[in-house]
Amino acid sequence: MGGIADALTVPQLVDAAEKFGDRTFLRVGGTTRTYAETREAAATMAGALAARGCRPGDRIAALLPNRIELVDLTLGCAWLGAVVVPLNTALCGRSLRHVLHEAQPRFLYAEGELAERAVEAGHQGTVWVAGEEDVPAPGTTGALPPAPVRPQDTAAVLFTSGTTGASRGVRCPQAQFVWWGRNVADSLRLTSDDVLFTCLPLFHTNALNTLAHAMTVGASCVVGGRFSATRHWAQVAQTGATAVYLLGAMAPMLLAQPPGPQDRAHRAWRGLSPATPAAAWEPFRERFGIRLVDGFGSTETNLVTGSTPEETRPGYLGTVRAGFSARVVDEGLAPVADGTPGELVVRSHREHAFSTGYVGDAMEPSDSWRRTGDRVIREPDGWFRFVDRIKDVIRRRGENISSSEVESAVRTHPAVAEAAAFPVSSELAEDEVMVAIVVRPGTDLDPEDLTRHCALELPAFAVPRYIETVPSLPLTETGKVRKAALRERGVTAGTWDRARTAGRTAQS
Repeated sequence: MGGIADALTVPQLVDAAEKFGDRTFLRVGGTTRTYAETREAAATMAGALAARGCRPGDRIAALLPNRIELVDLTLGCAWLGAVVVPLNTALCGRSLRHVLHEAQPRFLYAEGELAERAVEAGHQGTVWVAGEEDVPAPGTTGALPPAPVRPQDTAAVLFTSGTTGASRGVRCPQAQFVWWGRNVADSLRLTSDDVLFTCLPLFHTNALNTLAHAMTVGASCVVGGRFSATRHWAQVAQTGATAVYLLGAMAPMLLAQPPGPQDRAHRAWRGLSPATPAAAWEPFRERFGIRLVDGFGSTETNLVTGSTPEETRPGYLGTVRAGFSARVVDEGLAPVADGTPGELVVRSHREHAFSTGYVGDAMEPSDSWRRTGDRVIREPDGWFRFVDRIKDVIRRRGENISSSEVESAVRTHPAVAEAAAFPVSSELAEDEVMVAIVVRPGTDLDPEDLTRHCALELPAFAVPRYIETVPSLPLTETGKVRKAALRERGVTAGTWDRARTAGRTAQS
């Protein structure tokens, strides 16, 4: 096989990365692997899977937290030509039945209680329980040569988070992982001296592709357990990380923690943190010494737009990366002028850098334009600014209101740690603006003071009518706010209503 620059499949990337030899590639749980050991593990895991009846094209679902077995399964499947289907470990009942029905896996690899949950949800194929005897594992059989997989062949089916609708299985081809590695490594300016730390779940494209980021340059990758705002910087320091991986909701959580010596007692100096609120960027850099890097990428696409540690703009998705195109369109998919909000559509000129579509749908051409569902603005100088998810836009008094912009304004109030804005029903058949707020520890929130504060930051029609304080926001396993749950809950007996308060004031 050729070198890293020639790789367009995961086996080619793993094989080429063996040149880094005894350099540490991975640390997860109590296991450390070099690059040479990783190649051997992938080849012998493929042998172990084949010995148990797994064939190229078979789907193997995984219900595993961040542990070495999930990495072995992912690389072993790619080596064999099988398809790994990492599932959200929080799924249960109806949601788990849905993804199992969509994926139709022939095999399942899971922890004990999670295996039982999957069987109860309808899985009828072979089940391997982590930690038990006779599970496929590296070194239990001989190594297989890499399968003759093609760049467009499916390596994984990754399910979307389902924050705005039913979760869908995305067919991710072999080459998509390779391009993620190259694009993010370039954006973060990664080198072989770097140590990457992620505590995001490996069933999510962000964390799973961290393996490719490291392999591309010969860096080390440390996979941690679940994110903890109180323990995060201690983990970053302990691992020796120089680059961290976050999601936008995590930055306000970390800033809400009491300041302490752990804030700077680490080597990390930049972090990939998509969708971080603009108001958090400078406080984050000043307090933690981390330069945040944002961009647009999704399970279905790749890093189409992005920034670098040297050139960033708070609240912006960066500029178009080499090998891709992006434009902003109206509801009829016609391009709009710079400075005008519209939907971001993207296109790849890299071979199979995008998904091939959703499970059950026809194959999408690798170079077709893809709709993103993101409402953005392109500035005249080519920088893209995120406005909102189109489904999160609130319609009030004939105006489109960005929930993201409402949240940004609310978060600048000193008593607010976290906030989520969403629409609720109005007496006028449109929407009213409601915000759910987590109050900063040691402070009290006066809703009237918050609305006065928002009136200085937002147009009158965007100032929230309903405010409710909550102990925490409902989040997916990847840190996205489950706004569907907030909308379903809606106005409660404990919700503060600005209109009702104004009415009382007028009568007094």
